[in-house]
Amino acid sequence: MPTINHALLQPVVALVGWTLVMLFWLLATRLPAMRKSGVKMGELVGTKPGDADRVLPPSAQWKAHNYMHLLEQPVLFYVVVIVLALLKVDDFETRVLAWGYVTFRIVHSIWQATINRVGPRFYLFAISTAILVALTIRAGVEVFGHRF
Repeated sequence: MPTINHALLQPVVALVGWTLVMLFWLLATRLPAMRKSGVKMGELVGTKPGDADRVLPPSAQWKAHNYMHLLEQPVLFYVVVIVLALLKVDDFETRVLAWGYVTFRIVHSIWQATINRVGPRFYLFAISTAILVALTIRAGVEVFGHRF
């Protein structure tokens, strides 16, 4: 019996790793910005993520916004790719799609964290979403057979 497709799990681990890179980047940017803005974490009670948008510079917040984005749609990517790996799907096209999704999410992150012009950022998001749709269809064909 073949084992789970490790090659298909590599993009999953890579995107989790990238998400942690963004977490450390946001901490390295946001904590100094909080100190500079006079925010005292020990005095904060019941704040929401958007509250920081009112007191911190946008460029410091961009990393935090992107980190939150990496905890939203990519969750669907993780599930779909894990389903494909459990089904032992091992074809070149599926691996290219999975790595394509990760690549576009990383480029989206770098763009949002540095330049953050919305137009190009939207296209990067749209392309990664289209790739996610393709992966989902691929998983649907495998799970439901060709009656999907």
